[in-house]
Amino acid sequence: MTYLFLVLGLVLLIAGGELLVRGAVRIAEHFGLSPMLIGLTIVGMGTSMPELAASVQAALAGSPGIALGNIVGSNIANLLLILGFAVAVSPFAVARGVLWRDGGAGLACAAILIAIGYTFGLSRGVGIVLVILMVAYVYLAFRQEKAGAGHSAAYDKAMALEAVDSALIPATKPRGVILLAGALFLAGMVLIIAGGSLLVDSAITIASDLGVSDEVIGLTVVAVGTSLPELVTSAIAAIKRQGEIALGNVLGSNIYNILFIGGVTGIVAPTEIPAGILRFDLPVLVGVSAVVMLFAYSGRRLSRVEGALLVAGYVAYAAVTAGLV
Repeated sequence: MTYLFLVLGLVLLIAGGELLVRGAVRIAEHFGLSPMLIGLTIVGMGTSMPELAASVQAALAGSPGIALGNIVGSNIANLLLILGFAVAVSPFAVARGVLWRDGGAGLACAAILIAIGYTFGLSRGVGIVLVILMVAYVYLAFRQEKAGAGHSAAYDKAMALEAVDSALIPATKPRGVILLAGALFLAGMVLIIAGGSLLVDSAITIASDLGVSDEVIGLTVVAVGTSLPELVTSAIAAIKRQGEIALGNVLGSNIYNILFIGGVTGIVAPTEIPAGILRFDLPVLVGVSAVVMLFAYSGRRLSRVEGALLVAGYVAYAAVTAGLV
């Protein structure tokens, strides 16, 4: 039953995130926000809602291993499992400038999280700083899109979501009744809270039953489960030969996970970064980020062989994390 509740929690999280974003997009349209701004903020953060709910509720439950493991594990899964799968499905060329800008930003975010772990921890003040950096990143992405420069990872992340669900494409004029939009938003919020609670409680119980730490479950089961929307959107983008969007979706998600989810988690429920994650998993994230940039830089494209290596790398990482090797 515990495993069933875990799956149910994931389903509720993902479904709730979908409803919440749909409602939020409609509400934003009624208030006259531009489609571009809606895409970069509301739609762009849409697939981050499952991770946000899981990390915040885990921190509130006194389980930093799941809270931080979810963030760091999701980023590792994004770069190795999800990007690797997308490339294996359909290899694609990479714009070097985009990769170094957004990939470099993700690498910097991981390095910042390491520095936080060795100094202040994920305190409320640090959380506020991370959220401010998130706002600054979205603002710069908005300015860049307005200026007609190369698309940012935040833009590609929104495009990937909109390609999967046309209902998320912002309109220039309000659609539907705002009361219905508010109902969708509230229903999504309820599902997210319920799903997050089920997921965290089940994960803690499973960790206890298996005799492993919360960190292991957070870094693997919870992280992969909450990253399923990114897997779907990146795979569809790759199938459509939209490699830049698939890559941007992954890079954008990693930036959002650390700055937005990490920041909100620190504000709502300040916590320490577990020593195991700080000493092993975060350095792995930095190394993986560098490897992906190197792969793309070396040939200005990601090949099926490199995609297979990334997926194999994730299998090896998960095995080591779970103590199987």
